[in-house]
Amino acid sequence: MTDHGHELLFGGFVTPSAGQPEQVVALAKLCEQAGLDLVTFQDHPYQPGFLDTWTLMSFVAAATSRVRLAGNVLNLPLRQPVVLARSVASLDLLTGGRVELGLGAGAFWEAIEAVGGRRLSPGQAVDALDEAIRVIREVWDTGRRGMVRVEGEHYRVVGAKRGPAPAHPVGIWVGAYKPRMLRLVGRAADGWLPSLAYLPKGPAELPALNALVDEGAEAAGRDPAAVRRLLNVNGAFTRSTTGFLEGPPEQWVEELAGLALDHGISTFILGSDEPRAIQLFGQEIAPAVRELVAAERTAPGSRARALQEEQAAVEAGGSTGLAVTPTPDPGVRLSRRTLWDESTRPTPPPPPAGHVYTPHGQAAGQHLVDVHDHLRQELTQVRDLLEQVKRGAVSAGAARAALHEMTMRQNNWTLGAYCAAYCTVVTQHHGLEDNSIFPHLRRSDAGLGPVLDRLAEEHAVIHDVVEGVDRALVNLIRQPGDFTELQEAVDLLTDTLLSHLSWEERVIVEPLARYGFYAGQV
Repeated sequence: MTDHGHELLFGGFVTPSAGQPEQVVALAKLCEQAGLDLVTFQDHPYQPGFLDTWTLMSFVAAATSRVRLAGNVLNLPLRQPVVLARSVASLDLLTGGRVELGLGAGAFWEAIEAVGGRRLSPGQAVDALDEAIRVIREVWDTGRRGMVRVEGEHYRVVGAKRGPAPAHPVGIWVGAYKPRMLRLVGRAADGWLPSLAYLPKGPAELPALNALVDEGAEAAGRDPAAVRRLLNVNGAFTRSTTGFLEGPPEQWVEELAGLALDHGISTFILGSDEPRAIQLFGQEIAPAVRELVAAERTAPGSRARALQEEQAAVEAGGSTGLAVTPTPDPGVRLSRRTLWDESTRPTPPPPPAGHVYTPHGQAAGQHLVDVHDHLRQELTQVRDLLEQVKRGAVSAGAARAALHEMTMRQNNWTLGAYCAAYCTVVTQHHGLEDNSIFPHLRRSDAGLGPVLDRLAEEHAVIHDVVEGVDRALVNLIRQPGDFTELQEAVDLLTDTLLSHLSWEERVIVEPLARYGFYAGQV
């Protein structure tokens, strides 16, 4: 397993069609609204049917507030390195650190030459890219004394002033497929950005290509883990499986999680101009992949190591005690309404006698508690913010600062936006369970059927409660200052959610420790 533990990022790859500029910008804004981390655009300056990528990035930067932007990838032969370095740094400063540099050595040389660029051989293109990366890093290195001097064969800089420095450490992500380019990525870049569609054998090619990146890094004295592995992906969301990344969302979740854990891919960029696909990728696929990968990462060692631990535990007699403690129900009810009868909740079948719980399995059970703890913590913050706003103790500026520290923040700094964002997170978590985790547990142990059915029923109830919060937020806009309906809606959400989370832990933490979140995890 080559997972380097990088934070998972998800992005969109939007076609910069000059014939529909409004739609291009709308799709870029949709990427942000859907919760994606990144929006990218291809760069072909010789193509009159495309908007100029740098101009488009600047426009989209002004139309968004959170999402990062990058070329995918910028055409180096038609973008002079010193100017490019200053353009990237300038936009990064203007956006507060939201720009990354996707960079390519060049392709379509006849078209490049036709608009005034230089035709280079494959070897020359690699050398030119190497020199350009040196120039760009030198321009950004304002802490170093002296002028920029790079005596290259393709790029010669003889005394340029340094700066400006970008607002954050901009990643240089290089599109590469051939051995020399891949070794250059390992030696000099911050990330490797290929497209899955360009790999004839699909994911099966990734181990050999990753090894070349690692080889370049090690030869330069770098840790291979320092190089982020990104991937442009395409596919189709369908009801039945027809191929890799061609099937239902739960299939996408498992396959993307596999790419992260088995091949170290930590950034997935969806090539699609379909609004529904972008929304599905950002709102359902990305959170679910993060959750599965986090569950795997919290377990000690790799999958192979986990199997070794399990075998060793069995041979040694092992431990039959589950070391994960479900969170107790607080027992306090804030609302006068009751939406279900807790006494009718079914009981799961007892675990098999003498079952050995490996550390890997224990971690899977603990992960559910950790996720729930996060939801509980965020719910407390929602309630606290509501109380402060009601008392007038929080000004608009102070509320913005407080929200900025919250992990599930949105960039519309209002009470309503934060409550809506929290409700979205709850719905996404339940969607993952209903569509992926529960079917897996049902297949693993048919005796869990009644418990899983009741959990899914409670998810539907909580969904209705969430919609009630949404309605109360709309009414709050119509009647500012009247928090009665919103308070009742948040109280009801608190009662139902805390009761549900506690019971869910009591009934499925142990099965998760035996079967994991998906087939093959434990």
